Amino acid sequence: MSDIITPELVTLDVPLGTDKQSVIRALAERVVAQGRATSAQELFDDAWAREQKDETGLPGGIGIPHARSASVTEPTLAFARLTPGVDFGAPDGPADIVFLIAAPAGADEAHLAVLSQLARSLMNDGFMSGLRAATTPSDAVRIITDAVNPAPASAPAAEAPAATRAEARTATATKTKKIVAVTACATGIAHTFMAADALTAAGAETDGVELVVEPQGSSGYKALPQSVIDDADAVIFAVDVDVREPQRFAGKPVVRAGVKRGIEQPKQLIAEALAASDNPNAARVQGGAATASASDAPAAQQSVGRRIQRWLLTGVSYMIPFVAGGGLLIALGFLLGGYQVTQNAANVIIQNSLWDLPTDGITSPLGPIGQYLGSVAFMIGATSMGFIVAVLAGFIAYAIADRPGIAPGFVAGAVAVLMNAGFIGGIIGGLLAGFIAWWLGRFDAPRWLRGLMPVVIVPFLGSIFASGLMILFLGRPIAALMAALTDGLTSLAASGAGAILLGVILGLMMCFDLGGPVNKVAYVFATTGLAAATQTNTAPYLIMAAVMAAGMVPPLAMALASTLLARKKFTPVERENGAAAWLLGASFISEGAIPFAAADPLRVIPASMVGGAITGGLSMLFGVQSFAPHGGIFVFFAINPFWGFALAIVAGTVVTALIVVALKGIGRSTKDAAVAEAAPAATVAA
Repeated sequence: MSDIITPELVTLDVPLGTDKQSVIRALAERVVAQGRATSAQELFDDAWAREQKDETGLPGGIGIPHARSASVTEPTLAFARLTPGVDFGAPDGPADIVFLIAAPAGADEAHLAVLSQLARSLMNDGFMSGLRAATTPSDAVRIITDAVNPAPASAPAAEAPAATRAEARTATATKTKKIVAVTACATGIAHTFMAADALTAAGAETDGVELVVEPQGSSGYKALPQSVIDDADAVIFAVDVDVREPQRFAGKPVVRAGVKRGIEQPKQLIAEALAASDNPNAARVQGGAATASASDAPAAQQSVGRRIQRWLLTGVSYMIPFVAGGGLLIALGFLLGGYQVTQNAANVIIQNSLWDLPTDGITSPLGPIGQYLGSVAFMIGATSMGFIVAVLAGFIAYAIADRPGIAPGFVAGAVAVLMNAGFIGGIIGGLLAGFIAWWLGRFDAPRWLRGLMPVVIVPFLGSIFASGLMILFLGRPIAALMAALTDGLTSLAASGAGAILLGVILGLMMCFDLGGPVNKVAYVFATTGLAAATQTNTAPYLIMAAVMAAGMVPPLAMALASTLLARKKFTPVERENGAAAWLLGASFISEGAIPFAAADPLRVIPASMVGGAITGGLSMLFGVQSFAPHGGIFVFFAINPFWGFALAIVAGTVVTALIVVALKGIGRSTKDAAVAEAAPAATVAA
């Protein structure tokens, strides 16, 4: 194994900037300069994305930005001792000891174990004092190398030495409570093992406690013996990702937290676990993956509104691939078979084949072969679109109750379709199914029944209750509401001034939060409406075009403003994000404007809403129809007239860009524009 750190990767008491972005970027550039990564920008972006999820500052003056990155060619540590320190988000102040941990995307277990061993060493006071006293880069390299390459007796960092040490100090006469813990972070390199060591140390200092930890790192993990888990009085999940094989802990009282709390507040977590072990009403691990989810830890601290938002956006995120794939296939069917392909597509694919092409009712400009292939593409797409309400409901229920909620949610969504309750019915059905599955999963079933709960009992009873409520009480009222809503909006879209007003409203919604819940409401309304579109009812196509065009405006406008119109009013990172935003905007990925909105929301969001409203209104005015729900300019063949679509986007983009440039000249000088660097451009599909 090559040296993971060299003197050239060490910086002692040299300023690297006044904020953590500057420090991370400087260390990334040093890694590239030593030939250990191919792109400083890509490494910085990956490390910064990790930093945005959860700050990497730790008590004791430590910062450990880290990432797996495709740009890294060999596992590397870059070390800096900063004077003065820089804030990395630790509760006790700035960090003066900073490690950039850079791992290749496909790092092997041996290398990951070395990186993990470094993370554990940061919990050692002797290691930290040695680094603070080092006089030369070579001294620092020696201290670090000794820590990451320990003697063979303590080498297997990847095999849960925290658990081994905890088991080694097994019960004494004073030990009365047994606790098991799992630690895991997003990368599985640093926080995972630091939390394991912190919990182990805190357990050793707590009277009456026997604590065993299972660190689940990227380099693998050693599962605790089932007998140890069965004997435990309580469980601690200090995780930012899903716990592996959570069913092993089914029925145990559980305390959930983020992995950083395991590092910073291990004694408090142990105290909470002790309290849970004596509380018959304490939360318990269900038989499936539900309560082991990483999202559960922060969810417990979220408001009701934030939880509902998270559940709904989870359902939408799983629904979008069905919409995008299905919609593009429908558009391809129109391209190949003509817009009348819908009239006989099902019969064509059943009665004909490539070697028996249709001869009657040919509407394709390509003749029989186009008719057949267009019918195939259309029917596959229509089938995919037919799943969207069920998928929406199923994964809303999944977000609430995890795996046991999927089946009741899908069934409730299918029933909503049966009852003509539309996507509102799917949302309500998914929430019902999720809550019922979650409630059923809280029962403390006998051990012999626990294995059947998530795969038989919960899906069975959840489907009966949720779908039964939809059929008996809720389906018809929701269907009536959907019919009134659809008729009202359709009639609005069919009228001149009303259509323009609707386009303005949809444009405002698409640009209000750039991929957030308001944006998604408008998008889901448009995409679910496509299923009801016909050659005589073209309003859904008009709505879809307005939504897609308006959603493209914010990233395109930010790209125009930052790369062409007023480069000096944007930071270097914003200009880089602007270059990427051209493609993101052209692809209908509204989130491409998020870095700009996050850095300057009071200028970017209002300007985007003005441009989006103009684009939505013009799209309706020009009568633009989109037969595809996603793809931007790349589905030009499914947009008619395309000139109207393009003109509406250009108008909104130019207006937004000009407004942003003008606003940046008010109350903010060009020099002031070089404030905090923005996060890297998001690439989540709208």
